Amino acid sequence: MGSAFAADKAAQAAAEGHDAGIWGDPETWVAVAFVLFVVLLGKILWTKIAALLDKRAADITKALDEASRLRDEAMKAKADAEKTLAQATAEADSILALARSEVQSMQARAAQSLQNQIALREQQALDRIAQSEAAAAKQVRDTAIDVALGATRALLREQVGTGRTAAMIDDAIAELPRRQH
Repeated sequence: MGSAFAADKAAQAAAEGHDAGIWGDPETWVAVAFVLFVVLLGKILWTKIAALLDKRAADITKALDEASRLRDEAMKAKADAEKTLAQATAEADSILALARSEVQSMQARAAQSLQNQIALREQQALDRIAQSEAAAAKQVRDTAIDVALGATRALLREQVGTGRTAAMIDDAIAELPRRQH
């Protein structure tokens, strides 16, 4: 119907001797309005999409920084645990050396009583070593658990409610086999 109207209008203008040109045609104005509408709508959509992408990039950067910080903390805890284990081993070695020197001095005094005392002292030294190793291992585990729990609590406090909790848990589970080796 619009084109029939335009054709009538053009025929009437031609009959009257007026040539309205391209700007006098209503279809031209509809096309111009449509192009302006598409350009403005595109600009608004592009701005919103760019803002969403920027926010997503910032969130990913923040998560990577947090993961790096947690890794550094875990490496520090590991170094502390290794240091504690080395100290416990040195202490165990000194206890064992002390027990052996006592055994040698007792052998010179009396053969029969020395045999009984040697067995008793060696057992005590081994018990102390086992207790020291168990205490060191427990301390290392407790420290690692405390660090892991603290990091987990902090991470959960920051991430709960952002909609990323399930994705983070899935990512952490997926990385477990790689981190264990």
